[in-house]
Amino acid sequence: MTGPLAGGGGFQPFGIPFEFVLFALTLLGVAAFHHRTLEVAVTGLLAIALYKVGVTGFHEGPGLHGLAAHLHAEWVVLANLFGLLMGFALLSRHFEESHVPAKLPDYLPDDWRGAFLLLVMVFMLSSFLDNIAAALIGGTVAATVFRHKVHIGYIAALVAASNAGGSGSVVGDTTTTMMWIDGVSPLDVVPAYVAAGVALFVCGIPAALQQHRYSPIVKSSSRRMHVDWGRVGIVAVILLSAIAVNVLTNVRFPQYSDRFPFLGAAVWVAILATAAWRKPDWSVLPATLKGSIFLLCLVFSASLMPVEKLPAASWHSALGLGFVSAVFDNIPLTKLALEQGGYDWGMLAYAVGFGGSMIWFGSSAGVAITNLFPEGRSVGAWLRGGWHVALAYVAGFAVMMLVLGWHPHPPHKGGTDGSLPAAVLQGGAR
Repeated sequence: MTGPLAGGGGFQPFGIPFEFVLFALTLLGVAAFHHRTLEVAVTGLLAIALYKVGVTGFHEGPGLHGLAAHLHAEWVVLANLFGLLMGFALLSRHFEESHVPAKLPDYLPDDWRGAFLLLVMVFMLSSFLDNIAAALIGGTVAATVFRHKVHIGYIAALVAASNAGGSGSVVGDTTTTMMWIDGVSPLDVVPAYVAAGVALFVCGIPAALQQHRYSPIVKSSSRRMHVDWGRVGIVAVILLSAIAVNVLTNVRFPQYSDRFPFLGAAVWVAILATAAWRKPDWSVLPATLKGSIFLLCLVFSASLMPVEKLPAASWHSALGLGFVSAVFDNIPLTKLALEQGGYDWGMLAYAVGFGGSMIWFGSSAGVAITNLFPEGRSVGAWLRGGWHVALAYVAGFAVMMLVLGWHPHPPHKGGTDGSLPAAVLQGGAR
């Protein structure tokens, strides 16, 4: 039996590997049956896995042995993502119950500018926090200041703002952290902010206007409401724990990063250690569990795709990777680009970072925020309400090309044809 790296094999209707067909059908099923997304995702994952077990094999080998080896290669990333999604759900509830979101209407303008400033806040938070946390904090604030009536276009903009904010920082997004570990200078991804800033305005202003028409910021004063600084402190402890462990495992000791889910574990150690100070709202976990398992199914399905070769590095391929990132996990795509070399890393960071915002399951931030707003799990509604996100992606990319141009860096992996050595592609979440 031939594995994908051995030259393909299996069915290829119209030259397309059948795994992609199955994954596309899964995504169509998610779009058509958005009230049964978990069932569709599980069914799609099983179909893809059984096809690879019986026909093509895996990067790690054929049959069930190859499946077990692939799961072993991916388990740390999946466990980290699961721990973050579940833990950040409790974090967002701590933040909500601190009454900080309820106090914000006293300081934000009570027109569309207030909604836009909230997006700017999420953008800035994501430059130094995990973009999942930034999106959830923004979603928690939005649910409060808009009285739990949040337009789906604004939900999409919250995700876009969190992904844009992390695209120019090596600590703001998993993909940029990967670039840093691989030897890319932190300064090489900073130019992504040129495109990200443009994208924030292009999608943020229409989204703020949508939200203001749908449900304006509450105008009632909250002066009698006192901030629970204990819960604010717990939020800070959880976030600082995640940042510290992320730096230690991915930058200081990267050789240990694939051995244990340190990041997810750190979040939960902080949650449990502070539980006696303020009790977490455990009631949010059952609903979060369903959304988390759904995301893990899509991430694992994406890791099974035979994406062994990229087109030659160019601004055209970087632009295309942004659209691909809306439906495929951007960690394997970034891994391939690093192996290939020859990219403008700032442009690539923006493309794979912001591109996933165009569809709700295209980034971990999108899946996480739909745990707060389940109505966002309709692909059609997301595309209709969040039309400005795709426009913003193209506009940001175009401005970056006009202002900075395409400045590829020399390949640093010893090859330019995009072919991978016989190594395991590392999957993950944004």
